Amino acid sequence: MKHFAALYTAIDGTTRTNPKVEALAHYLSTAPEPDRLWTVALFSGRRPKRAATTTELRRWAGEIAGLPDWLVEDSYAVVGDLAETLALLLPDSEDGTDGGTLSDWLTRLAALAGQPEDIRRAAVAEAWSHLGGTERFLFNKLITGGFRVGISRKLMTRALARATGQEEAEIALRLMGDWTPATTTWDQLILSNDMDADTARPYPFCLAHGLDMAPQDLGPPDDWHAEWKWDGIRGQLIVRSRQHHLWSRGEELMTDRFPEFAVTSDFLPDGTVIDGEVLAWADNAPLPFADLQKRIGRKTVPKKLLAEAPAMLLAYDLLEDGGQDIRALPFAGRRARLERLTVALPDTVPIRLSPALPFTDWKTLADTRATARDQRAEGLMLKRADSAYATGRKRGDWWKWKLDPLSIDAVMIYAQAGHGRRANLYTDFTFAVRDGEALVPFTKAYSGLTDEEFGQITQWVRQNTLQRFGPVRQVTPTHVFEIAFEGIQASPRHKSGIALRFPRMARWRHDKTVADAGTLDELKALLALYG
Repeated sequence: MKHFAALYTAIDGTTRTNPKVEALAHYLSTAPEPDRLWTVALFSGRRPKRAATTTELRRWAGEIAGLPDWLVEDSYAVVGDLAETLALLLPDSEDGTDGGTLSDWLTRLAALAGQPEDIRRAAVAEAWSHLGGTERFLFNKLITGGFRVGISRKLMTRALARATGQEEAEIALRLMGDWTPATTTWDQLILSNDMDADTARPYPFCLAHGLDMAPQDLGPPDDWHAEWKWDGIRGQLIVRSRQHHLWSRGEELMTDRFPEFAVTSDFLPDGTVIDGEVLAWADNAPLPFADLQKRIGRKTVPKKLLAEAPAMLLAYDLLEDGGQDIRALPFAGRRARLERLTVALPDTVPIRLSPALPFTDWKTLADTRATARDQRAEGLMLKRADSAYATGRKRGDWWKWKLDPLSIDAVMIYAQAGHGRRANLYTDFTFAVRDGEALVPFTKAYSGLTDEEFGQITQWVRQNTLQRFGPVRQVTPTHVFEIAFEGIQASPRHKSGIALRFPRMARWRHDKTVADAGTLDELKALLALYG
């Protein structure tokens, strides 16, 4: 555990890329293989199951430290990070030995899942008594499932390639799929030559940059392919060995949640991998994202929901054809193969080709983009015709040209402190719109302001608090903010009857008063247009 803590300290102590990669590459070259495997798992988002709830951990730590609950809670509010709070409140470790490697501790945590509270409490208390400093802090992060580290997956792939002498593209492919340290070994995952053993393995997704220039600067229109940027779930449909698998961009296996795609293994050739967007679909058109959202969190889908929100895959790229990896081919060539593949499918197969949007000049395409919401799309995708299917984001090949967000002016009515480095700032706000003489809360937002603005609003909140509800402060309704959002939908769970997608603070409207804020009727009008 000490070696892993040293690695974490080295990565957390710099913002420079090369030192981070060097530290991780050295660790992956020298650490015991089980620790290397767990480190790769943790850095790629594969975390162990929680051994305890945060409520239990706060209570246990307070009992061990002899502190009342209110002091633990107030300490957490000041520190802003539970793992760090617990590490600071607990007594110093008894002997200063951490009692095992990273994999040892994670194995112990895994064994605690589902155990009675007294057994889990005793095991966690024993760990706290041996671990100190950074080791204890990291152990707490692993218990709570909140482990994060300041290194991207791309940088981890680069470090692994440097440590093993393999190509980055090959490493990126090896890390895809439904593996955990409990289901594989370092040799099987990283070193084995049998890359075809896992027939369900997806490819690393190619991602787009947001268009930050005038489209005319991209060059001749003939060099580009345009299509809608659909508002669904990005996914890869795989058919190999007469079985189908559906993966999300977040490497979550979604096969069982979308039983409609079971038929694809009967009609798609073996060795087919399609990249596309899963949408709720009816009457030859996409349904609102809210309909698809009802299915996202379910392991099994009832017949009623299957009938109300049937799924469709809008296909826009072909990555594997007849068992051959064709990602290196130009996009135009992959698209031509995809068209030949999909045109032969019967209507009963829930796959449609994402239509191309022909254009001869950028002004025409801009006019088409303006109609995106009518298609239930977020904007346009622009793909260079000669581009390969890259791993991650490669600037210049793929662009997303999204619509400008919807927006409304709203009044801040509640404030709550943030976490981590923002623990001493009020950054999480609840906003309301006018409904006659009343203010109706309708959304929360916590991003969009500068650090200086967060500092200003924090000072104001402390001086204008009306009531306190635990960590939440009700404030005088004074300040108006422009709230930007990507979508709007009806929601019976909210008092306003409305929920927003991806709300954030676009700007602080110092020029407006509460009387200038938007109204609930305005939100309902947007819902009627775009919901």
